[in-house]
Amino acid sequence: MIAFRSVLFNAVFYLNLIVQMIIFTPIYFLLPRKKAYFVPKFWARSNHWLFKVIVGATFEIEGLENIPAGGYIFAPKHQSFWDAYALLPWLSDPFYILKRELTWIPLFGWYIKKQRMVPVNRGARGKVMTAVMERTKAEMNAGRQLIIYPEGTRRPPGAPPEYKYGIARLYRDLQVPVVPVVMHPGLFWPRRKFIRQPGHFKVQILPAIAPGMDPDAFLAHLVDVMETASDKLLVETVEANPHLILPPTAVKRLAELKAGTPGQAEMRA
Repeated sequence: MIAFRSVLFNAVFYLNLIVQMIIFTPIYFLLPRKKAYFVPKFWARSNHWLFKVIVGATFEIEGLENIPAGGYIFAPKHQSFWDAYALLPWLSDPFYILKRELTWIPLFGWYIKKQRMVPVNRGARGKVMTAVMERTKAEMNAGRQLIIYPEGTRRPPGAPPEYKYGIARLYRDLQVPVVPVVMHPGLFWPRRKFIRQPGHFKVQILPAIAPGMDPDAFLAHLVDVMETASDKLLVETVEANPHLILPPTAVKRLAELKAGTPGQAEMRA
C-alpha cells in the first residue's frame, strides 16, 4: 500500500505543478511581484494537502512566535525536497541565493526572476561575489527573508552534521538575526527515493540568534543549538512513528544517543 500511495503521490505532485503553472502563469506575471507570491505559496499548501490525503503524512509547526519582524536569515535543516518549498506560506517575502543555471529553465526560471531571487555562479570569485552580496543586502534591507541551508545540501536524518562556513559569513556581513529550524521530513520523504511514508512530524523554529557575535563563535553556537534540538526531535519523531522504515544514518544516530555517545556538535565544544 505504501508503494502504491508513493507512486500515486509522485504522479499527482508533478501533475499539480503543471496544472497550476498553466492556470496561474498569466495571473502571476500580471500581478506585482509581492502579490504574485500567493501562487507558489498556494502550490505549497496544495502539496501539503496531497501529502496528507494520499500518503497520510502530516506536520505541525512549533515556534512561529520566534520569527522576528523584518529581514532575517531563515536557516532550516535540509533533508528532502519537501523542505525546499514547505515553509513558504509562513514567511512573508522569502528569497534564495541559488545557482544561476536554474534561471535558465524555461518558465520556471521566469518565476524565479519575478521574485528577485539572487543567482550566483558557484565558481565565481571577486567582483561577481561582491555583486551577489550587494543584491542580497538590498533584498534584506527591503525586509525580506533569506532562506539558506547551513549544511548546503540535503543530508539524511541522523547524518553527522556538515555545516558550511558560508552562513557565518552571511551572518557577519548582513548583520541580521538567524532563525534556526530543525525537522525530519527526510524520514517521510527520503532524498533520492520515490517512497513516501505516512505519519506525523514537527517543524521546530528555534529562537533567533541576534547579530553581533564573532562569526566563528556564531557557527559553533548554531551547530550546537541545531544539532541538540535535532537529536531530541529525531528521538521524538521515531517514537511517535514506530512504523517508519529508517535510513541507516538515523538507526546509527539513535543507537549513539541511546548509548550516550557524543555527536559531532558535542565534540566540537
